[in-house]
Amino acid sequence: MQTAEIPDTPACAYAYEVMEAYLSPALRNHSMRSYLWAAALGTSRGIAFDPELLYVASVLHDLGLVKEFDNHTEPFEVAGGHVGWVFAAGAGWPAERRKRVSEVVVRHQLQDVDPAEDPEGFLLMMSTGFDIAGRAAEEYPDSLRSEVLERWPRLDLADQFLRCFQDQAGRKPDSTAAGALRSNLAARMAENPLEQAAQRREVVAHVAD
Repeated sequence: MQTAEIPDTPACAYAYEVMEAYLSPALRNHSMRSYLWAAALGTSRGIAFDPELLYVASVLHDLGLVKEFDNHTEPFEVAGGHVGWVFAAGAGWPAERRKRVSEVVVRHQLQDVDPAEDPEGFLLMMSTGFDIAGRAAEEYPDSLRSEVLERWPRLDLADQFLRCFQDQAGRKPDSTAAGALRSNLAARMAENPLEQAAQRREVVAHVAD
């Protein structure tokens, strides 16, 4: 399993600029890793996907968590889907493609997406689940993990993400974020092999200092 190339299109470059302007370093790195895990999984499973669509959805998928785009009544992924639609319209994408990027962003919070019907939605659901809570960790070999984490380290993602979800749950008790917290998200995040590996590296670095 090899690390995917970043699609070289104007829309991808502009989406990265949007992400860089609004997301913290930890959430930016999470978004980039989400694309790389998703693309690698798609390739390894032989799932045909649209790299540009998947990349744009990946780097925009958490914008609904930040104050500039937070919706006080809708779940963050729905707010992020609207951001994706508006971005795609500005990028000149046709109506159906705008709808698709919105769908992919919204569906990343689902527990099950049919890869035959929505390959990009399935791949982003799987990759974000892996990066946050270790979902299907066996799908991603150590060599890939090391390469991706070297370029896009986790930083304080666990603490930031939990705070974001706690804030969402407090204001939107019926949201998917609230449901994730009720299903022991904090424990699953702590048990994520990516998080455990990051903590081990921090200990080693501290000892070396």
